[in-house]
Amino acid sequence: MITVSPARPGDLTAAAEVLAEAFVDDPVTGAVLRRTGADRLRCAQHLFVALLRPAIADGTVDLARRGDDSQVLGVAIWEAPGAVTTVARLAAQLPSFWRACGAAGLVRALATKRAVERYRPRQPHWYLQEIGVAADARGQGIGGALLDARLADVDRQGAGAYLESSTERNRRLYRRYGFLDGAPVRRVPAAPVTMWRPPSSDQAPRPAATTPHPSA
Repeated sequence: MITVSPARPGDLTAAAEVLAEAFVDDPVTGAVLRRTGADRLRCAQHLFVALLRPAIADGTVDLARRGDDSQVLGVAIWEAPGAVTTVARLAAQLPSFWRACGAAGLVRALATKRAVERYRPRQPHWYLQEIGVAADARGQGIGGALLDARLADVDRQGAGAYLESSTERNRRLYRRYGFLDGAPVRRVPAAPVTMWRPPSSDQAPRPAATTPHPSA
């Protein structure tokens, strides 16, 4: 049986390793890393440490395990509605971002973040920032268990949910959970597609914005 629970600070390293393995060859992640080859995985781990640490503190990182086993099989990083990332908070993670990306990678990462933010829905929503499964646990329902756990809370809150997906295979999974295809994110490697899951109370579901916000 797969169990899903909130990550704790002591889970940081294990969770970063799972996501690094899952995303080391992802075109969006790879575009900002400072190294290739064997060092690429290590840089990806630094990147996910930087992303995970504040999210774990917020209680918005979910971990999947099998029963009472301590091994982390899957990780999902969510951002709650109305969450605000302050300059001080980003600065606290700068050493990890620097080890992951270097100067050139940080510039590319900021440009990617700006491009992605232009497509975010204006209405409050839960944002699935990253979800990944350990290589030896894929195809076992881990990703679905992670989605089930958080989306149950999202529905109880009557909130929407949003993500970007780089592959058609993953989009098929998200569609089964009620996500609707939106627009490809321009100026980002592989042009990931935006996906919007309307609040359960919506009578007329609509997809995420199909174009960037004009004011962005």
